[in-house]
Amino acid sequence: MTVPADADAGLTLLLSESELRAGVARVAAEIDRDYGDSGLAVVCLLKGAVPFASDLMRQLRAAVHRVDYLRASSYGGGTESSGTVRIDGGMRAEHIAGRHVLVVEDIADTGHTLAAVRAHLRELNPASVRLCALLDKPERREADVRCDYVGFTIPDYFVVGYGMDFDEGYRGLPAVYYFA
Repeated sequence: MTVPADADAGLTLLLSESELRAGVARVAAEIDRDYGDSGLAVVCLLKGAVPFASDLMRQLRAAVHRVDYLRASSYGGGTESSGTVRIDGGMRAEHIAGRHVLVVEDIADTGHTLAAVRAHLRELNPASVRLCALLDKPERREADVRCDYVGFTIPDYFVVGYGMDFDEGYRGLPAVYYFA
Protein backbone atom coordinates (compact mmCIF):
# COMPACT_ATOMS: atom_id res chain seq x y z
CA MET A 1 0.00 0.00 0.00
CA THR A 2 1.59 3.21 -1.10
CA VAL A 3 0.09 6.65 -1.28
CA PRO A 4 0.75 8.76 -4.37
CA ALA A 5 2.69 11.99 -3.91
CA ASP A 6 -0.32 13.91 -5.22
CA ALA A 7 -2.66 12.05 -2.85
CA ASP A 8 -5.65 14.42 -3.16
CA ALA A 9 -5.89 13.69 -6.87
CA GLY A 10 -6.16 9.96 -6.18
CA LEU A 11 -9.03 9.80 -3.67
CA THR A 12 -11.88 7.48 -4.63
CA LEU A 13 -15.10 7.19 -2.65
CA LEU A 14 -15.46 3.85 -0.87
CA LEU A 15 -18.33 4.50 1.60
CA SER A 16 -20.68 7.47 1.41
CA GLU A 17 -22.10 9.33 4.39
CA SER A 18 -25.44 7.55 3.98
CA GLU A 19 -23.74 4.14 3.79
CA LEU A 20 -21.80 4.96 6.96
CA ARG A 21 -24.99 6.00 8.79
CA ALA A 22 -26.70 2.75 7.78
CA GLY A 23 -23.69 0.67 8.82
CA VAL A 24 -23.47 2.39 12.21
CA ALA A 25 -27.21 1.83 12.80
CA ARG A 26 -26.88 -1.86 11.89
CA VAL A 27 -23.91 -2.38 14.23
CA ALA A 28 -25.73 -0.54 17.05
CA ALA A 29 -28.74 -2.84 16.60
CA GLU A 30 -26.47 -5.91 16.82
CA ILE A 31 -24.85 -4.62 20.01
CA ASP A 32 -28.24 -3.78 21.52
CA ARG A 33 -29.47 -7.30 20.67
CA ASP A 34 -26.50 -8.83 22.51
CA TYR A 35 -26.35 -6.54 25.54
CA GLY A 36 -29.92 -5.38 26.08
CA ASP A 37 -30.01 -3.39 29.30
CA SER A 38 -26.87 -4.92 30.82
CA GLY A 39 -24.78 -1.84 30.11
CA LEU A 40 -21.37 -1.29 28.62
CA ALA A 41 -18.04 0.34 29.22
CA VAL A 42 -17.02 1.68 25.80
CA VAL A 43 -13.30 2.01 25.10
CA CYS A 44 -12.65 4.14 22.03
CA LEU A 45 -9.25 3.80 20.38
CA LEU A 46 -7.76 7.18 19.54
CA LYS A 47 -7.71 8.96 17.25
CA GLY A 48 -9.32 7.32 14.26
CA ALA A 49 -12.32 5.71 15.97
CA VAL A 50 -13.69 8.90 17.56
CA PRO A 51 -16.30 9.74 14.85
CA PHE A 52 -17.46 6.11 14.66
CA ALA A 53 -17.62 5.71 18.46
CA SER A 54 -19.54 8.98 18.83
CA ASP A 55 -22.09 8.05 16.17
CA LEU A 56 -22.36 4.51 17.53
CA MET A 57 -23.02 5.63 21.12
CA ARG A 58 -25.79 7.96 19.93
CA GLN A 59 -27.47 4.99 18.20
CA LEU A 60 -27.17 2.52 21.08
CA ARG A 61 -30.16 1.79 23.28
CA ALA A 62 -27.95 -0.26 25.64
CA ALA A 63 -26.82 1.78 28.61
CA VAL A 64 -23.30 3.13 28.25
CA HIS A 65 -22.06 3.40 31.83
CA ARG A 66 -18.59 4.59 31.04
CA VAL A 67 -16.57 5.89 28.10
CA ASP A 68 -12.81 5.72 28.13
CA TYR A 69 -10.14 6.33 25.53
CA LEU A 70 -6.89 4.58 24.74
CA ARG A 71 -4.27 5.59 22.24
CA ALA A 72 -3.05 2.40 20.64
CA SER A 73 -1.18 2.29 17.37
CA SER A 74 1.14 0.22 15.26
CA TYR A 75 1.45 2.90 12.58
CA GLY A 76 3.82 5.83 12.42
CA GLY A 77 3.42 8.38 9.66
CA GLY A 78 3.33 5.82 6.86
CA THR A 79 0.89 3.33 5.39
CA GLU A 80 2.33 0.07 6.76
CA SER A 81 1.94 -1.32 10.27
CA SER A 82 5.18 -1.57 12.22
CA GLY A 83 3.88 -4.67 14.02
CA THR A 84 4.82 -3.10 17.36
CA VAL A 85 1.84 -1.78 19.31
CA ARG A 86 2.12 1.19 21.64
CA ILE A 87 -0.66 1.68 24.20
CA ASP A 88 -0.72 5.10 25.81
CA GLY A 89 -3.05 6.14 28.59
CA GLY A 90 -3.93 3.86 31.41
CA MET A 91 -7.29 2.41 32.18
CA ARG A 92 -8.17 2.31 35.84
CA ALA A 93 -9.14 -1.18 36.99
CA GLU A 94 -12.24 0.10 38.78
CA HIS A 95 -13.55 1.47 35.48
CA ILE A 96 -13.31 -1.94 33.82
CA ALA A 97 -13.49 -4.66 36.49
CA GLY A 98 -16.72 -6.62 36.32
CA ARG A 99 -18.09 -4.62 33.39
CA HIS A 100 -18.85 -5.64 29.84
CA VAL A 101 -16.29 -3.80 27.69
CA LEU A 102 -16.77 -2.87 24.06
CA VAL A 103 -13.59 -1.79 22.26
CA VAL A 104 -14.39 0.52 19.34
CA GLU A 105 -11.79 0.71 16.56
CA ASP A 106 -11.78 2.41 13.18
CA ILE A 107 -10.18 -0.40 11.20
CA ALA A 108 -9.12 -3.97 11.92
CA ASP A 109 -6.10 -4.55 9.73
CA THR A 110 -3.25 -6.81 10.86
CA GLY A 111 -5.00 -7.32 14.20
CA HIS A 112 -1.92 -6.51 16.26
CA THR A 113 -3.47 -3.40 17.84
CA LEU A 114 -6.75 -5.10 18.77
CA ALA A 115 -4.93 -8.16 20.15
CA ALA A 116 -2.73 -5.95 22.35
CA VAL A 117 -5.66 -3.84 23.57
CA ARG A 118 -7.76 -6.93 24.31
CA ALA A 119 -4.90 -8.47 26.33
CA HIS A 120 -4.35 -5.17 28.18
CA LEU A 121 -8.02 -4.88 29.12
CA ARG A 122 -8.36 -8.53 30.17
CA GLU A 123 -5.74 -7.86 32.85
CA LEU A 124 -8.28 -5.49 34.46
CA ASN A 125 -10.82 -8.31 35.04
CA PRO A 126 -13.79 -7.23 32.93
CA ALA A 127 -16.93 -9.35 32.70
CA SER A 128 -16.27 -9.56 28.95
CA VAL A 129 -14.33 -7.85 26.17
CA ARG A 130 -15.81 -7.61 22.69
CA LEU A 131 -14.29 -5.92 19.65
CA CYS A 132 -16.09 -3.60 17.26
CA ALA A 133 -14.54 -2.18 14.09
CA LEU A 134 -16.05 0.12 11.52
CA LEU A 135 -13.91 -1.47 8.80
CA ASP A 136 -12.40 -4.93 8.64
CA LYS A 137 -9.65 -6.09 6.26
CA PRO A 138 -9.46 -9.83 7.05
CA GLU A 139 -7.01 -10.56 4.22
CA ARG A 140 -4.38 -8.50 6.08
CA ARG A 141 -4.84 -10.30 9.43
CA GLU A 142 -1.64 -11.47 11.10
CA ALA A 143 -2.80 -11.73 14.72
CA ASP A 144 -5.49 -14.11 15.96
CA VAL A 145 -8.28 -11.54 16.22
CA ARG A 146 -11.89 -11.68 15.12
CA CYS A 147 -14.15 -8.68 15.57
CA ASP A 148 -17.50 -9.34 17.19
CA TYR A 149 -19.10 -6.40 15.36
CA VAL A 150 -18.09 -5.08 11.94
CA GLY A 151 -19.54 -2.21 9.97
CA PHE A 152 -18.00 -3.11 6.61
CA THR A 153 -15.55 -5.66 5.27
CA ILE A 154 -13.29 -4.02 2.71
CA PRO A 155 -10.44 -4.99 0.37
CA ASP A 156 -6.84 -4.13 1.17
CA TYR A 157 -7.14 -0.40 0.50
CA PHE A 158 -5.45 2.37 2.43
CA VAL A 159 -8.44 4.42 3.56
CA VAL A 160 -8.96 7.92 4.92
CA GLY A 161 -11.86 10.01 6.15
CA TYR A 162 -14.42 9.63 8.94
CA GLY A 163 -11.58 9.87 11.47
CA MET A 164 -8.99 7.84 9.59
CA ASP A 165 -5.89 9.62 8.40
CA PHE A 166 -2.77 9.65 6.34
CA ASP A 167 -0.07 11.47 8.33
CA GLU A 168 -2.83 13.28 10.32
CA GLY A 169 -4.56 14.56 7.18
CA TYR A 170 -8.01 13.68 5.81
CA ARG A 171 -9.59 12.82 9.21
CA GLY A 172 -12.35 15.39 8.75
CA LEU A 173 -13.71 13.98 5.49
CA PRO A 174 -17.34 12.94 6.10
CA ALA A 175 -17.09 9.73 4.04
CA VAL A 176 -14.45 7.00 3.56
CA TYR A 177 -12.10 7.18 0.60
CA TYR A 178 -9.22 5.11 -0.68
CA PHE A 179 -6.22 6.07 -2.74
CA ALA A 180 -6.63 4.91 -6.34
